[in-house]
Amino acid sequence: MTQEELDALMSGDIEDLESFADDDISDDVSVDEDTGLEDSDEKDDEKDLSSSKSADEKPLGYTPETAHHWPLPATNENKMVHQLDDVTKESEEKASEIFDIIEGISNDLLEEEKRAEEVIEVLNSNIELFKTLNSKFPDVEAFRVQLEKNNSALSSTNEALETLQSSGNAIMDVMDIMQYQDIHRQKIERVINVMRALSNYMNSLFEGRVDDEKRVSSATHIVGDTHNELASNEDIEALLAQFGS
Repeated sequence: MTQEELDALMSGDIEDLESFADDDISDDVSVDEDTGLEDSDEKDDEKDLSSSKSADEKPLGYTPETAHHWPLPATNENKMVHQLDDVTKESEEKASEIFDIIEGISNDLLEEEKRAEEVIEVLNSNIELFKTLNSKFPDVEAFRVQLEKNNSALSSTNEALETLQSSGNAIMDVMDIMQYQDIHRQKIERVINVMRALSNYMNSLFEGRVDDEKRVSSATHIVGDTHNELASNEDIEALLAQFGS
């Protein structure tokens, strides 16, 4: 129903609303001569397509270059507090997992250091033994060769032990740096609390004395509108009910 038809109805020129609605329905439904089927489904598809197109229409002045000036739709993926809550929750979970992995690596390094120290102790004992044997039996080539091998093994083991200790210190530095993640989480939570406080304040500021269900519905069309949208039968019935009450 157009605005002109609605004005005619309100002025009393059209008395039978039901017959008028039936005429509109009969005009909208046609029959295909070849198939004998009504094309109302096709009209519904066209209506859905047109509505989807209108939903996809960009605001006036919207371009890819100015996209950052336009707010995102209020979906679960774009709600700010939802996203910040997800960030704090996920970051805390991932940080806990990282700490567990780092702790496991640190424990492994400590175990390897203990083993390296035991090997060094054995090598030192062997070196003292072969030194004594080599001094007493200088003509025995095997004692001299084993002494050199144990000295070389001791040097390599000491280097490995230093690397393990350096890696352990680096792991401790990483754990200290990861402590800042908890500080960042607290900062985000503080931002969330401020945003929620502002939201509650704005809701309280715009709170009305009359429930929204008891308010008079807004007019669908007013003077000066430039669009050609149609008023539905539900809108007409609701409008008549308001005048009747």
